[in-house]
Amino acid sequence: MHWIHDLVDWYFHQINTMGLELYVFVGMTIESSFIPFPSEVIMPPAGHQAGSFLRVIWLILIGTLGSLIGAWVNYFLGLKLGRPFFEKYGKYVLISEKSLTRMDHYWERYGEASTFIGRLVPAVRQLISIPAGVARMNFWRFTFYSGLGAGLWVTVLALLGWFLRDWTLERFETELKERMLPYVIVGLVVLIGGYILKLQLQKRRRRRGQQPPAETHVSE
Repeated sequence: MHWIHDLVDWYFHQINTMGLELYVFVGMTIESSFIPFPSEVIMPPAGHQAGSFLRVIWLILIGTLGSLIGAWVNYFLGLKLGRPFFEKYGKYVLISEKSLTRMDHYWERYGEASTFIGRLVPAVRQLISIPAGVARMNFWRFTFYSGLGAGLWVTVLALLGWFLRDWTLERFETELKERMLPYVIVGLVVLIGGYILKLQLQKRRRRRGQQPPAETHVSE
């Protein structure tokens, strides 16, 4: 987990260099594209450093917008270039065939809702927009689902930092590196698992409702 330590240190340095709003926007745009960059080291420190709750809300909006822009990039790449392009050239932009297969699985299983669910799943949210573009999902529906998922993810992470604002910067950095991220990930996994289970139960009920009634045979 040393890479997380290095990222957190680098992130706090960038906050002081670029300014909080600009770096949240740029960082979340990159994180939502195909470039691997964890939002877990962007939004919690931003919430911690915000200074006021109104600014936290502003940072959540900025972070969500950045996430949407990154998602739009992947959506239009999928729409214009198609899956064969990523199968051939994806390895040059850190998109493996295994990652594409995983995205296809989410899309086939959950359909358009995967653009919401995928935004909450680490290692999935960056690429789930590609199969949506390949499938030519309606742009506004894609934007709605993606914005909803991204907004929820960004809000949870930003509020986590805000609620711990009384900690010193040094303590916050240490806790973020060593303790907080695992709990955040576990909590989100539980939330996502419950949502997926709900979808599965609803799907089973619909299938049962669509089954034709059993034929009754009248003996002559």
